[in-house]
Amino acid sequence: MTASITDFTHFAELRRGAENNDPKVLKEVAGQFEALFLQSMLKNMREASLGDPIFGESDSHEMYQSMLDQQLAMEMASGNGIGLAEMLVRQLGGEQAAKLPIERTFAIERARPASFARSEPAWADAESFARDVWPHAKRIAARLNVAPEGVLAQAALETGWGKHVMARRDGESSFNLFGIKAGSDWSGDSVARRTLEFDGGVARHEFAQFRAYGGVGETFDDYADLLTANPRYSDVRDHGANIASFANALQSSGYATDPKYADKISRVASSDTMTRVLDSLKDATDAPIGH
Repeated sequence: MTASITDFTHFAELRRGAENNDPKVLKEVAGQFEALFLQSMLKNMREASLGDPIFGESDSHEMYQSMLDQQLAMEMASGNGIGLAEMLVRQLGGEQAAKLPIERTFAIERARPASFARSEPAWADAESFARDVWPHAKRIAARLNVAPEGVLAQAALETGWGKHVMARRDGESSFNLFGIKAGSDWSGDSVARRTLEFDGGVARHEFAQFRAYGGVGETFDDYADLLTANPRYSDVRDHGANIASFANALQSSGYATDPKYADKISRVASSDTMTRVLDSLKDATDAPIGH
C-alpha cells in the first residue's frame, strides 16, 4: 500500500520541520513527499489501465510491480525532480531554506514489506543474491531448525532479491536483509528510513531506525540471535521443512505488522524465481562472495 496525496501526515511532518526552524529536515521531508506523490500517481495510473499486465498475472506480479513503481518514483524525483519539493520548501521555509539542496531519500515500505532505501542494488539479479546468501541461510536455518528456503524467501521479500537494501548516509550498504529495527538495546550502527506499519489493520507511515551491519554474515548472525534470544520468537523455531508454518509463526510473533507477511513469504518461496535460483545454486561452481 502506497502513500496517498490525501494522507495529511506528510503535511504534519513538513509543518514540524518548519516550526523547529530546521531547513535540512524540511528539505529532506519535502523530497520524500515528492517521491511518495510520484509513486501514488504511478500507482493510480496503473490501476486505471484497462489492459492486462505485460508479463501476465502471477503470484509475485503485484509485489514486483509495486517495487517497479517505487523505483520509477525515485528516479523521477532525483536531480531537480518535478519541482514539487522546492515549491513546498519555499512556501513553508522561505527563500533561505530553498537555497539548500533537496534530500530525496526514500524507503522501501514494510507493506511489501519492510523498508525502501535509495541506493544502487547490491546484487545484479536474484541468482547472484541467492548464491551469495545461500551458505548463510543454510547455516542459520540449521541453527533454528527451519528450511533454508524459508530464510532465503524472507530475505528476498525484504530486499527485492537484494536490489533494495537500505543504504547508509555515505551510500554504502547497511546489509540489513531482514528489516530489523534498531531498538534501545542496539548499540551498533543504524540507518533512518520511512516505513509503512500496520496498526489494527490500518496502514500508517513513520520514520524508524534500522540496524546496519558490516556484511552479510553479520546480518544473518544477528537475525538468528534475535530469533533465539528473544522469548517473543520462541515459536518461530523448529518448523523443519514446513515453510508455511515458519512464515505463519513469524507473523504471529509480531515480527512484521503487515497482515499478509506470512502469505508473501510463502509466495516467494514457491515462486518461479525461487525455483530458478535454487536450480542455479545446484549448478554453480563458483564459491560465494565473502562478506
